[in-house]
Amino acid sequence: MQIKPVVFPDRSKPIAVRMVYQVAQAVNIPIIGMGGISCAEDAIEFILAGASAVSVGTANFHNPAVTLEVIDGIEAYMKKNGFNSVKEMVGIVK
Repeated sequence: MQIKPVVFPDRSKPIAVRMVYQVAQAVNIPIIGMGGISCAEDAIEFILAGASAVSVGTANFHNPAVTLEVIDGIEAYMKKNGFNSVKEMVGIVK
């Protein structure tokens, strides 16, 4: 019998982003956003909500290059929107 992992990125991500936002409003420490990050847009949502860093997990099993794609996407977003560092993006959603 083969056991397959159960993944619900579309279901967990909205909750995880909300939790990052709520924690960022309550504390002044770095927060790592994780849970459902499979592309740059997902990572950017976490950063804008208050995450200082993000972690790409299960998506690496589906696409081993996803982390590099996320980095490239964040860099493109920053360039397009005039950010010089990720730090400038952290928690700007209020």
